[in-house]
Amino acid sequence: MKVLICIGSSCHVRGSKDVIETFTRLTKEHRDVADIELSGSFCMGACSKGVSVKIRENIYHVKPGDAEDFFHEVILKEAGKCE
Repeated sequence: MKVLICIGSSCHVRGSKDVIETFTRLTKEHRDVADIELSGSFCMGACSKGVSVKIRENIYHVKPGDAEDFFHEVILKEAGKCE
């Protein structure tokens, strides 16, 4: 499953680097149970809401401090739907 993370200016200022680092670490930890591909993207049109993360057609807004919970509650759940 592909997960796009905004790396545009506004999301960068809001902590996209920290979100990417958290998602990268967790993707490696869960590679045995989920096939997750992380990819950078530029503006998704929701700059004022935080770090934009797109999974399939859904765009979410993730704060760096919430990235680990988001990964477990949303990304792993969505990855399970691919099976």
